[in-house]
Amino acid sequence: MTMTEPKTELTKPVDLTSLVPVLFGFAAFQQLRAASELQLFEYLDLNGPATSDEAAAGLGLPVKSARKLLLGTTSLGLTDRADDRYALSEMLRAAMQDGTWPLIRNIIDFQQRLSYLPAKEYAESLRTGKNLGLKHLPGTGNDLYTRLEQTPELENLFFRGMHSWSELSNPVLLHQVDYSGVTRILDVGGGDAVNAIALAQAHPHLKITVFDLEGAVEVAGDNIAAAGLGDRIDVVAGDMFGDPLPGGYDAALFAHQFVIWSPEQNVALLERAYAALPPGGRVIVFNAFAADDGRGPLYTALDNVYFTTLPSEESTIYPWREHEEWLGTAGFTDILRIRSEGWTPHGVIEGRKADE
Repeated sequence: MTMTEPKTELTKPVDLTSLVPVLFGFAAFQQLRAASELQLFEYLDLNGPATSDEAAAGLGLPVKSARKLLLGTTSLGLTDRADDRYALSEMLRAAMQDGTWPLIRNIIDFQQRLSYLPAKEYAESLRTGKNLGLKHLPGTGNDLYTRLEQTPELENLFFRGMHSWSELSNPVLLHQVDYSGVTRILDVGGGDAVNAIALAQAHPHLKITVFDLEGAVEVAGDNIAAAGLGDRIDVVAGDMFGDPLPGGYDAALFAHQFVIWSPEQNVALLERAYAALPPGGRVIVFNAFAADDGRGPLYTALDNVYFTTLPSEESTIYPWREHEEWLGTAGFTDILRIRSEGWTPHGVIEGRKADE
């Protein structure tokens, strides 16, 4: 199937002045990270507008340091200044109120501690086709997940970051997909059960099984119990590539999986899902997508630095049309694109196994 791509808006350098945010992008992130680590935004949220001297006293910083930090956050539009007093921007004030800010803090920590140093290997990773950012992480192994298993602190950081990304991006999965004809979902590679829990809470008629490796389902089991959903969500340990997918489900969900693997591996996963599903069963693929016209979105283009340098040699964010090709190759029909109504380039693409 074909669809008309929406216009992709990118901030493109048109002169040297507009090149500044790109040239100093690393410093812009460090302004945000410092404000997060020093809890500037929490201070302003709790105390209201403050002068730089008051912020310095409240944060335990030298006055000159507070002034540098506030200059940075105000220039970036994270804080506003009026009558020598600094306040949260409208965006951050809303994020504080709706619970988004703690999720963003987790992602900032993820970017600083996992992604930042590996990102400098981007050019060489492109040149060699290898995820050379791994050299900055402890342990052995050729993919991020093997390395993380050897360092529990970083693995916990990774799960927190991925959990936060899922919460920010999964409204399209929760509220824009039609689950009226579905009762049981197999969440393939469901990790810590963040999406399974959210789906069960949003749709009380659903029962879900998280299928993943042993270490992941142990974490998932704890989260499911903490959410009080043990009667509607269970876990099954297994290898999505090496073990047959369990049967008896109306739909198979692949969340944030197809950005990790090669096209051949993604087709193989879809073929496994096709074999496990009953006639009329659906496969639901949820992740970030690149535009078919190769023009963005900007989020996707920048996030591909992470996917190129860390997860695996194959990982990347693929365009919508490639997912459609994989679904067709695996035998699925009635392919449907569902674009997120939110600010991230996440979406859902689904297909149906033909009735016999």
